[in-house]
Amino acid sequence: MLLHLFSRRWLLATALVIAAAAVMVRLGIWQLDRLDQRRAFNARVTAQQDAPPLVLDHTALGLDLYSMEYRRVVVTGQFLPEDEIVLRNQVWSIDGANQIGMQLFTPLRIEGTNTAVLIQRGWIPQETADLQDRIIYAEPAVMTVEGQLRRAETDVDLGFHPDPTLSPDETRLDTWNNLDLDRLAAQTDTELLTVYIQQFPSATQSVPPFASVPTLELTEGPHMGYALQWFAFALVLLIGYPFYVNRQDQIT
Repeated sequence: MLLHLFSRRWLLATALVIAAAAVMVRLGIWQLDRLDQRRAFNARVTAQQDAPPLVLDHTALGLDLYSMEYRRVVVTGQFLPEDEIVLRNQVWSIDGANQIGMQLFTPLRIEGTNTAVLIQRGWIPQETADLQDRIIYAEPAVMTVEGQLRRAETDVDLGFHPDPTLSPDETRLDTWNNLDLDRLAAQTDTELLTVYIQQFPSATQSVPPFASVPTLELTEGPHMGYALQWFAFALVLLIGYPFYVNRQDQIT
């Protein structure tokens, strides 16, 4: 049989079949890698969500906060509205109808420190998103915020439309497409942490900002099923091809 498969008549076809089977096996292995990544992500998130709330004060600033994404956190400080930004093209449902607006982000100077952490405070309507109109959302007093630690969107390549560079007469960008903490820190007078806090919604939210914390589905996804499919395709091809060659040789 091997002589037939690698004869001059079948050599090219055999090479293509072997190459196709190798690609299928590689795709199956890739899906298993994706499964391992998904399991590792689920384990990391579960560990952080099960951990006790972190009090983000001066003693916690030396911790590896970046590795604590999704950890519940409590922080006390004062908002810095002069360094506030908004994220465009955000949707919120009001009375069953989707409304386009902005996400409001305000740095909070941590009490007793010269360091700030960015707070995602929630959705605001488009008509109140301009800098001069956002005064209605100001919180002048010392505030205690509860939420969860998050990494910025720019930590992964999501293919977002990049934000424009500043012109020579501009000193800061107020309305953003993507949340880039490094770039935001460059236009903020107070030192800014490399993570931000997604604020938890209050029990009753009657006025903006409307906070929201999406629920994560910590499943393994379809990766195992896809891997088994690719391995099965490769097996069928490698087993079926010799029978096909043998049959064709018998006919001729």
